[in-house]
Amino acid sequence: MTQTAVDAARVDPATGAQAHPSHRWWVLAVIGLAQLMVVLDATIVNIALPSAQKALGFSNSDRQWVVTAYSLAFGSLLLLGGRLADLVGRKIVFLVGVAGFALSSALAGAAGSFEVLVTGRALQGLFGALLAPAALSLLNTTFTEAKERAKAFGIYGAIAGAGGGIGLLLGGLLTEHLSWRWTLYVNLVFAVVAFAGGMILLRRGAPAERPKLDLPGTLLVSAGLFGLVYGFANAETHHWSSPQTWGFLAAGVLLIAAFTWWQTRAKHPLLPLRVLLDRNRGASFIAVGISGAGMFGVFLFLTYYLQASMDYTPVRTGLAFLPMIGALMVTAQLSTNLLIPRFGPKPIVPVGMGMAAAGMVWLTGLNLSSGYAGSVLPALLVTGLGLGLVMPPAMSLATAGIRPQDAGVASAMVSTMQQIGGSIGTALLNTLAASAATGYLSGRRPTPAVLAQAQLHSYSTAYWWSAGFFAAGLLLTGVLYRRGRVTQDPNAPAAVHL
Repeated sequence: MTQTAVDAARVDPATGAQAHPSHRWWVLAVIGLAQLMVVLDATIVNIALPSAQKALGFSNSDRQWVVTAYSLAFGSLLLLGGRLADLVGRKIVFLVGVAGFALSSALAGAAGSFEVLVTGRALQGLFGALLAPAALSLLNTTFTEAKERAKAFGIYGAIAGAGGGIGLLLGGLLTEHLSWRWTLYVNLVFAVVAFAGGMILLRRGAPAERPKLDLPGTLLVSAGLFGLVYGFANAETHHWSSPQTWGFLAAGVLLIAAFTWWQTRAKHPLLPLRVLLDRNRGASFIAVGISGAGMFGVFLFLTYYLQASMDYTPVRTGLAFLPMIGALMVTAQLSTNLLIPRFGPKPIVPVGMGMAAAGMVWLTGLNLSSGYAGSVLPALLVTGLGLGLVMPPAMSLATAGIRPQDAGVASAMVSTMQQIGGSIGTALLNTLAASAATGYLSGRRPTPAVLAQAQLHSYSTAYWWSAGFFAAGLLLTGVLYRRGRVTQDPNAPAAVHL
């Protein structure tokens, strides 16, 4: 087939919308920028929290709500956002998400009180839940030719994996040289460019027939995801035996189970089970979730180590992560463009999980006399190389071959798994690290030297558990992924639903 014929085939059968061949890579730039804006928010605000707390005068117990308000709204509404993109049209949902995210960022940045800051963060999460799945589904339906798709998802996956590290660097620079408020205002810069690009490059389209929204399913899954995220968030500040922890987790699990049952009976299900039942897609969702949990062992506790134990500034801490980001970007392109097309995901993704686990084990040897070049850098490089073999291929395979009418909700599942994985990782690792520090101090005199060693012991515990997450990911993806190369169904429509 000639390139002209391929480009002509990229037409949405429902709307007739076609992606101009010269515009596709500009569309990727717009989508990548919007995704970066959402991913940065996971870490950039964390750097600014101490300064924001000092400026607005809220307590340590209240501080978690600056993070939790965002994750609750984002995590619980992602599937709804993805389905709205399928029903209303991805362009309009994308643009509403970008504009709303920018305005809520401005509200949070200008906050004169704790209540306004938390409100702004919750609104960020709401509009992020519209933006993230719309962006990924636009990418999925824009790039349908195998080689182009591999390049596009390599870039997108690198952004998703490296965004946390970039957020640490950018958050440190803005907090140190401007103000904590600029960690929120910076989203306006990204949003203006993404919104203008979306208006110009994305073509309006919506399905010819719009089925009704599954309201019972929406309520069940939104409440269930809220319970899971809220339960894990409470585990960071309450004991696991607290009703606010196990009660919400149990309710979340029951509601998700009820949602799954309902999807088998709903006329227009919010999440058709056909989206989940493909082995490669299911393995990819699991890979994204486990990576989201395991990565916090690097971004969270290595940040603590560099700043608390090694006296790094926020900017220097961010710079320390750049080699990992570079390594991730290299293997992101290598895995999606060369390795996955040649060998398939079964050997590649598990190897990436194993490398990430090895990097985390390497970090367990850090002590107060460890040097960056000899101890931290090699572990970061190994971890980055491993994550580049996991995240981009998993994101691509999670949406590969999906029906055009399901692209939004499948994309939302990717973001949901990443968010839930991050919530689980944060709660478990923080709890386990705190318990390890308490156990180390038991029976010891709390001198400065002993306290420093207790911190190191808590970090090492978190690294070991992160390694365990990745090891579990190695086993699960090794079992679930099909053997051989991934071949696309030649009868599948090459739709561009913009």
